[in-house]
Amino acid sequence: MITALYLAHLNPLTNAHVEIISELKKTADIIKVMPVIFKDGDNEVNSKSFPFNFEVRKKMLESVFNDSIQISEDYTFFAPFKKYLPPLLTRKSWKLRKQILSGVKGEFFSYTGDKTEGYMLKIYRLNPKIGERKSLSASSVKEKLYNAALGNQSTWKEDVPDNIVEIIQNEWDKIKIYANGEDKTTRIVGMKFPKEGYSKKSP
Repeated sequence: MITALYLAHLNPLTNAHVEIISELKKTADIIKVMPVIFKDGDNEVNSKSFPFNFEVRKKMLESVFNDSIQISEDYTFFAPFKKYLPPLLTRKSWKLRKQILSGVKGEFFSYTGDKTEGYMLKIYRLNPKIGERKSLSASSVKEKLYNAALGNQSTWKEDVPDNIVEIIQNEWDKIKIYANGEDKTTRIVGMKFPKEGYSKKSP
């Protein structure tokens, strides 16, 4: 049995993500999809870069793939997020690797379309396969969503599967709030983290 590990933001799930997962299903017996989660205590931390919580993203994945993939919360960072840095040198970053491999038996590989991320996955011995980077990014789709929420013309519906459109529309109040707000995220070692919970837990 071969397991494919797909660690990604999936915020939101786009046509490019669907294409990647569909390709992985042809090369592995089990697909373990892990949308990244940031938690401060029991609460998930969301922001303009991460507008959809895990449950919404899980619903997106299930609406396309039903039960043909495993959807896992094993790719979760707990505040303060800086304790995972620098990668490789902190115990927490290796604990995260163990978390990611939870329940995985036999052969496995991880997938990324990013060469830098592929290097990190290799160091963590997650057997990366580096695919071709897709031209459609979740960041560009989010930008289109926020433009639409501000009343501008937008083609975001072309970039996501039809059944995802309805899920996003059900979250439209949240999109409108983030569209008018500042993006409270910070980029460290090529990865985005929410500023909330980065240095310390909430009291």
